[in-house]
This record gives sequence, C-alpha cells and structure tokens, in this order.
Amino acid sequence: MSLYSALYAGVSGLSAQASAMATVADNITNINTVGYKGVEAQFRTMVTDGRAKSNYSAGGVAAAPMSMVSKQGLLQASGSSTDLAIDGGGFFVTRASSDSSGDVAYTRAGAFRPDEEGFLRNPAGLYLYGWPLDATGEYTNTGSIEALEPVRVSDLVGTASPTTRIQARMNLQSTTATYTGPPAYTAGGMASGTVTPQFSRSFDVSDAQGGTHRVTMGFIKTGPNTWQSEVYANPASDVTATNGMLASGTIKFNGDGSLDRTGSTAALFNPLNVTWTNAAGSVPITLAIGSDDGIDGLTQSGSESSLISSNVDGGMLGNLSSVEIDKKGVVNAIFSDGSSRSVFQLPIATFQNPDGLTRLSGNAYTISRASGGMTLNAPGQLGAGSIASNSLEASTVDLAGEFTNMIRFQRAYSASSKIITTVDDMLREVSDLKR
Repeated sequence: MSLYSALYAGVSGLSAQASAMATVADNITNINTVGYKGVEAQFRTMVTDGRAKSNYSAGGVAAAPMSMVSKQGLLQASGSSTDLAIDGGGFFVTRASSDSSGDVAYTRAGAFRPDEEGFLRNPAGLYLYGWPLDATGEYTNTGSIEALEPVRVSDLVGTASPTTRIQARMNLQSTTATYTGPPAYTAGGMASGTVTPQFSRSFDVSDAQGGTHRVTMGFIKTGPNTWQSEVYANPASDVTATNGMLASGTIKFNGDGSLDRTGSTAALFNPLNVTWTNAAGSVPITLAIGSDDGIDGLTQSGSESSLISSNVDGGMLGNLSSVEIDKKGVVNAIFSDGSSRSVFQLPIATFQNPDGLTRLSGNAYTISRASGGMTLNAPGQLGAGSIASNSLEASTVDLAGEFTNMIRFQRAYSASSKIITTVDDMLREVSDLKR
C-alpha cells in the first residue's frame, strides 16, 4: 500500500535529518580544534521502483556525510617553535606509541610538545615520526613507514658531534713577496715543517667522541695571483696521513681579488677524509672557503693577511636550549653553548584521495580503500605541502554556515514528522470506513 511507503519515507527523512544534525553538532563543538576538517551532510535518494507506474511507492532519503579532509584551514601564529602547520597537501605521520607496535595515524593537528621523555606528542597523545639524520645531515627515503623513528632530541644532551664543516673567510695580502726559498717549496713542505707558511691559521675540530684536534691551513705565494696551500693536522701524530697532510694544491685569484676556483686545485675544496689515530670515528669535513669568482671565502687584496671570520661545527653538546623546525621539515636542536645540530627530517604523507581517509579519534585519519595508496616525501616535494613552524592550522568550520544548516535540517526534520502524522490520519480514515 502506497500509504505505508509514505510512512516509511517519513521515517527515513527523520533518520537522515537527525544524522545531518549530528554533523552540525560535531562541527560546532570542534570549532576550536586544531586541524579539524568540517563534515558536510549530503543526501541520496532511495528508490523502491524506478519504473513509472500509476501506483507510486515512496523510497525515502539517506544521509551521506562527507569529511572535507582536503580543505585547507587558515594558518594562525603560535608562540611555540614545535607548533607545526602544513601549508598545502599532506599529513604528519604519527603513531599511538613511541615504538613500532603503535598504530599509524595521519594528522594535521600539529600542536606538538615534548613529553616527560622528550618525545614530541600532540594533545591526542600521538607521537610525531620522522627520518633520523646521520652526522652529515643525510637520510634515506625508502618510502616505508618502518624507516621512521619517533622525534626525540633530549637524548642528544651530553653527547658528542663530529665536525662536518669548516667555514672561513680569509684575506691574503697581494703585496706579499713571492716565496723563493731556501728551501725550494715542494708539496708537503709546510706540513713537514721544512717550509714556513707566509700566512697560516688553525681550527679546532672534533672527532665523533668529542676529542679536539687542530687542523692548520698554510699559504705561501708562488707568483702573481697564485698561492700554494696545504691543510694539515698539528701535531701530525693525530692522523694517519704522512706528516699529517690532509690536502694540498694551488690557489688562484682573479684580477679583482676574487677566488678563481676553476683554476685552483679541486682537492682543496673537496671534503677532507680524516682518519684519527685514536680510533675515534670521523665524517668527511667540508671546506667552505669560497665560491668561484666570489668573495665569500678566500680573497686577495692589498690589506694585511688575516682571518676575517670562521665557523666550525661539532664538539660536545651542552644542555638543550630549544628546538627549531624549518619549512623543509628539518628538526634542529639548539644547545646552550650556541651550537646546533640537524637531527630529523619530517616526512609528509600524501594520498590520491585524502577525502576518502577514515576518521579516527584524536583528529587523525587512517588509510582506507577509498583514499588510495600513501606516499612519503619531504615537505614541498611531489605534491607535499611545506611546513610552517610557530603556526597551527585552524578548523575549517564556518560557524555561520553551520547555524544556517541547523535551521535547514530542523525544518526538514519537522516536515518529515508531518508526513508521519498525515499518513496516520489517512490510515485512520481508512479504518473508519468499516464503521
């Protein structure tokens, strides 16, 4: 009987509008939830028989809530350096625990804070994961979540960091007399001590155990705009190389005093591969002593030969002062002595259909068949958004729109209830026919 189909259609209307009102309630209560993505209530028809007939049977309606996960929220400034927001597509990778036994969850709720053990966690208790960086600041992206580790920087306090870079700006006096001997200069003469450098400067570098060693850069002038340079350990017994020699070659300058790196010996600009005699570990040490045709390193001018500025990393790490995260997702630990170390690279997880992810408690998501496969990339690469530190992503809920929807759904709910009461009256009329 068509009246009964109308009755059931009214019931489906009540159910659908109640579900729609639930989405409004969820959105309004999460208006201040960081990284929350609003849910839209959409509807689909239910048809009992699609063929046109004189005797029509009502089907009704069903609610189809859609979570708008891909919608970008407004980035708001924050006072904490570990508050993170993603500007663009993608999600932070988190787990429910600090080991691989925890379930993986993807979130844009980036209000991370160090917990009592030094791990970065958000208010939902999810641990932030990233690629650990080696001593040279490199990592390997295997595309697997199993290669990620929980971000923790407090365990670096009191540990040693080997020197990876010597940066120096030095000027060599152009009026220096050309070296003629005796003795005549041959490669290794400055390192062995048979030739005294016309200008030299020493730098203290650290091995992987925190031990300090001295590395000297010596120069003698052998012609116009031409110098010979050696890099050697002092004392030579600190390294296994003969006479402590680490690198040597020719330094050339252009007519304006800038560095002619192309005409210089390439070995002087390559990383130093040092083997310490105390068996402590080491990493290649990059010599940042100038770019080609530049004045950012070695220069030649009429002023006195001197060291203008220098910076050497490495050494024993002091107390942790702060944590900084740049837009490329590199986590840097800043220590009380002013030193810093890059310790983690944060990945961004992207999906073919982020709106198809399954929602979890704690404003997080998990992969589903509708979302497609997951891809891990560094921020800013292959569709992954960049990271904004000292920022949080606001909820995407529009309060005015939600109140408008509340009125719509309330009116629709009342109308569906009228269908039921009207059909009830009609069925009563049918019953009264027997009287």
